[in-house]
Amino acid sequence: MALNIDTLKTRSLTAFIFVAVMLMGLLWNFWSFVLLFTIIHFGCWYEYVKLIKKIYGKNVLYFLLGLIYITMPIVMMIDVAHKWHIHTTDNTNYVEFLKIIPCLIIFSIWINDTMAYLVGSVIGKTPFSKISPKKTWEGTIGGAILCVIVISLIAYFTELIKVKNAAIISALCAIFGTLGDLFESKLKRMANVKDSGSFMPGHGGFLDRFDSLLFAVSAVWIYIKLFL
Repeated sequence: MALNIDTLKTRSLTAFIFVAVMLMGLLWNFWSFVLLFTIIHFGCWYEYVKLIKKIYGKNVLYFLLGLIYITMPIVMMIDVAHKWHIHTTDNTNYVEFLKIIPCLIIFSIWINDTMAYLVGSVIGKTPFSKISPKKTWEGTIGGAILCVIVISLIAYFTELIKVKNAAIISALCAIFGTLGDLFESKLKRMANVKDSGSFMPGHGGFLDRFDSLLFAVSAVWIYIKLFL
């Protein structure tokens, strides 16, 4: 297949803008974080409603399931980004904005997707699922392993989070992120569409970009509440 330079330029430009906006929203302050994920929430909802209408028509049950699929994970993401502190001396409290967990989740998903693609491109032979024919077992497993290694090394050298917790969270993101990707691919197949939307030229829509995040956040949130 001949390389389309114009397509490559478009994909590269939109990817650069996407990463820049994500990092600014994640790292600037708590309100930029909330704004970022509010936009993601409504963008995903808009595309989800369009897909569901194509598949099931105006079925209230499937619209309610969107609360579990989209709204709940976004609320969980905002929840893990702050922590209440109570001063025992004067009984006052304040909220601390915690960037590490949201960044860990996002970076784990990005690294897993990148590594899975690279490993799958080089040694991938065994199809992973009929839902997503381009995925292979070799790419999926290799991507998850390399994701855990990279995130663990970052945790070890930066000391921002314990290596054990970083490894577990990155593993959860790799596993459940892949499931989220498959779930959205299934919805698109049922709706007979290639992309969920077109807000990112060359990359698809909101659900195409955040399908992995929606599943991964729920798993990480449960782990944090139970073990951290």
